[in-house]
Order: sequence, then C-alpha cells, then structure tokens
Amino acid sequence: MNKIKIGILGATGYTGLELVKILQHHPFAEIAFLSSQSYANQKFSDVFPSLKNICDDTLIEPEKTYSINVDCVFSCLPHGTSASLLIPFIEKKIKVIDLSADFRIKNTEEYQKWYKVQHPCPQFLNKSVFGLCEHYRNEISNADIIANPGCYATSIMLPLLPLFKDKSVKISFVISDSKSGVSGAGRSLKLTSHFVEAHENFSAYSIGHTHRHIAEIEQELSKAAQKKITITFCPHLIPTNRGILSTIYLIGINKTAEECFNILENSYKEEPFIRLRKGSDLPTTAGVVNTNYCDIAFACGSNKEEVICVSAIDNLIKGASGQAIQNMNIMFGFTETTGLK
Repeated sequence: MNKIKIGILGATGYTGLELVKILQHHPFAEIAFLSSQSYANQKFSDVFPSLKNICDDTLIEPEKTYSINVDCVFSCLPHGTSASLLIPFIEKKIKVIDLSADFRIKNTEEYQKWYKVQHPCPQFLNKSVFGLCEHYRNEISNADIIANPGCYATSIMLPLLPLFKDKSVKISFVISDSKSGVSGAGRSLKLTSHFVEAHENFSAYSIGHTHRHIAEIEQELSKAAQKKITITFCPHLIPTNRGILSTIYLIGINKTAEECFNILENSYKEEPFIRLRKGSDLPTTAGVVNTNYCDIAFACGSNKEEVICVSAIDNLIKGASGQAIQNMNIMFGFTETTGLK
C-alpha cells in the first residue's frame, strides 16, 4: 500500500510534536511537510532534540506549503489563524483535520461570541464534521474537513453523550469539575504556566459559563438530547505536565451509577479506546497518560445521592493528536487503532 502524505501546520506546539511522534510509527502515512512561522528554516530535531535522527525535517513557513503534494493536512494553529491557512488546501479538495476550534461551532454568531473574531471561512462550516470518533464515525469516514474536539470537551462528552441520547435518562443539571496538566495551556509563554507560578499550585480559571469549550460541549449534548442543554463547567490547572481528570455531577438523574455504567457499556462495547471502570476503581491521569484511552467510571447514586462520573484522558493524545490520528484512520479506511496501539 502506498503511504498517504501528511502535512502539519504549526508543528512545533505540543500537539504538533505528538502528531509527529505518532506518525513516525504509522505504517501507512509519511510526513511531507512540517510548518512553523517561528522556527522556519530550522530542523524539527533542533527544536525537539529528543527526535534527532528520528525526524530531522526542515520546518518551512506555512505559506510555502501550498505547492507541496499531500493527501491530508493537520492544523495545530490557534483559532482564526488555523481556518485561514487551511482554505487553500480545502479548495484543492485535500482532507484537513483542524485541531483548533475553527470548525467545531456550527453557528457563526456563537463562534464570534466565544472566540471574539469573525469566522474566516463560514462557507465551509456545513462541510465539516465534529470529529468525536465514537459518535460520528460514519460521517467522519466520508468527510473532507474534520473539527477535532477540544480536550476538556472530549473528557466530558464521552461519558455524557450516551446518557443524553438515551430517552429513558432524565438529568436536571450537569456540573463538571475538571483538572488539566499545564501542557493544556499550550507551548506559548503565559505567566500562569511558568514553572514558579504552576509548581506547587492548584488554581481554578474560567469558571461557571466562561470557558470556550462550553460552546462545543453544549452544542453536542443539545444535539444528542434534541433540546437545549446547558452545563456548569469549572476547569482547574494542576501542576502536572499532562492529563485531564473530569469529575462530573449528574444532578437529578433518574438512574443509579450501575445503570449509567450499563448504558455506556452497551454504547461503547465495540470501542477500542473506551475503558469502563467500576466505582471502586476510579480513573486516574496516571492510568491514561501517553495513551489514546478514555477511562470512565460512575459512583454513588443510591439513597437519593447524585451520580458522580469520573473520566480521565491524556489531553495531548485522546484530547488532541491521538484523536486526530484516529480521525485520519477512519477518513482513509485504515484500521482505527493503527499507530495508536
């Protein structure tokens, strides 16, 4: 089988790095270009010395990538910038997988509300597919534009979507208390992610209804429930490199923890990257880092207690680059686990 040719825009961020590492071991894909504005003309291995003699490709400016022959382009660029630079590839019918938020939100007014910019190419939104593999596999297989879900959103939607799709389940309200390692803030310099600020510290931010991932979470939950769903989301920064742990409170649910487990077990019984755990064996970030797994458990829920769900993912893999490769595998007809197990 001929290998498909891959391009990566914004390759020197954490998600770009993870994509490169995964693709080095993918039997049916090879890297055709790596782009970076900040590190143009330098070797990738000079930016990331651990990849010396593994990936020594020279980084090129994004605008110089358009003439290179590729089958699929991943974009690891910030919102706004990402969609703008993907337009020439989309117009040439090259498949794209966008790890930014630019193709996640279908309503342009909602996108502008949350991201404070006008959408650069709204004409392509109706062609994009939300890339949550476990729920939109058929659509992904026929798509040319994939909106890779956000990391927090993935950790919350994977446990909740089967419940909201089940018409026998009634939930009054959802509160998600989520914690992420510092890599979730990206590789760009920010005061809050400096070592001295983050080390031995534990902080909340964008609490209530202010974090941008709420837009895609509520969009997809509302689609599943066929009615408007709102949640309370409280993200936290924890002093670890990677991993997300979401503790999700299902207020007023009419199911026990065991019944919730059974619903997800039935929904995900064929899913290679979903691992369900009992309430006595709660997920941990250490149990999922450097993997594409999402671990999920339900607890409490008896004697009129609220059901509490705990989920864990690696924010850079299942929450970003691993899920992006999973999407690529589906789009090109490869076995879904290729390069990821």
